[in-house]
Amino acid sequence: MVSIYHLKPWFQGKLRPATNYLARHGVTANMVTMLAIVCSFAMGAALFYWHNHPHILYAMPAILFLRMALNAIDGMLAREHNMQSKLGAILNELGDILSDTALYLPLAFFPQFNCYLIVAIVILAALSETAGILGCQIGARRRYDGPCGKSDRAAIFGILCLVIAAQAPLGAYMNIIQSIIVVLLILTIFNRIYAALKEAP
Repeated sequence: MVSIYHLKPWFQGKLRPATNYLARHGVTANMVTMLAIVCSFAMGAALFYWHNHPHILYAMPAILFLRMALNAIDGMLAREHNMQSKLGAILNELGDILSDTALYLPLAFFPQFNCYLIVAIVILAALSETAGILGCQIGARRRYDGPCGKSDRAAIFGILCLVIAAQAPLGAYMNIIQSIIVVLLILTIFNRIYAALKEAP
């Protein structure tokens, strides 16, 4: 299944020099994970507070990109610099769900978004990550199958926020786009469950 997640090795390669620099200067994987969560909640609070000012949405693509970069860096710090821990694994998985909720749920207060569809997207996003984690419970790998994984959602919402901030006339297309995201998330959940069951011994 096509997903931006497949670009992860290339993205990690670009971030490896920065990762090595952080490791040499005592920055831990858990510190980076917490920074990603804090940035997500700060952006979510800003979206909620200034939801009457669509120009705040210009900041979303930058924050979403920063979060993706921090998530890639914390993983490389853990794996490549012997920083793996049980706490780190919990923070990583729980942080993804909390960050998604903090970033996307405040969009329900923007008139350009459909509040019911945004709530559905947030719930389904959490379920999709949970479905990915459950693979480990049955002897499979942690599943990252698409078509609407974490990176894909970031790309979609980053573009949407840019378009809305620029006050482009999307109109009724917004409901269609959000409905498509809902369908893609449902498909992602089924894909992750199916792949885990197929891989499990």
